[in-house]
Amino acid sequence: MSETFYTDDDLLALSGIQHFYFCRRQWALIHIERQWEENQRTVEGRHIHERADDPFISETRGELIISRAYPLISYRLGLYGIADVIEYVRASEGITLPGREGYWKVCPVEYKRGRPKIDARDEVQLCAQVMCLEEMLHTRIETADFFYHEIRRRIHLTITKELRDLVICLSGEMHRLFEQGNTPPAITSQNCKACSLV
Repeated sequence: MSETFYTDDDLLALSGIQHFYFCRRQWALIHIERQWEENQRTVEGRHIHERADDPFISETRGELIISRAYPLISYRLGLYGIADVIEYVRASEGITLPGREGYWKVCPVEYKRGRPKIDARDEVQLCAQVMCLEEMLHTRIETADFFYHEIRRRIHLTITKELRDLVICLSGEMHRLFEQGNTPPAITSQNCKACSLV
């Protein structure tokens, strides 16, 4: 069975996969109906991302290169977006970089406002970023990191087959729902209290 690839006209926002996992209705309101309301959490999150998302900031620290606001795309998942930070660490194997000698390991770092969640909503977003980078750079990425602002530290994420399969499933479901143009009914839960669209 041949693999399906999306076109530029089919691409959906990668950031939406986190909304979709959290609540399909919230995702549809934002991405199908184009509704959005800022709340304290979203404003704080935007401010935290401002430095990470500045594409004019890049750093080199010895065996480490840091790139910010890196454009992402996957025609396999049908997603596009921006990675907050990509770190390239010199390694014995990996990708080559223009104007740099040797090989480099790729590690995306996603900046988050709060703290680690009890569910996988953050993990699916970071895994989707990894899968975009793998497709773009023709490499395999086994790990990625979060930086949570509230706890001021990095959390390591192993990119498992189960997580990859979940991202593929979610992205496929996002595309089907977007094509139908239907907003699912509300399913009330504790998540509603944290929703900017409540």
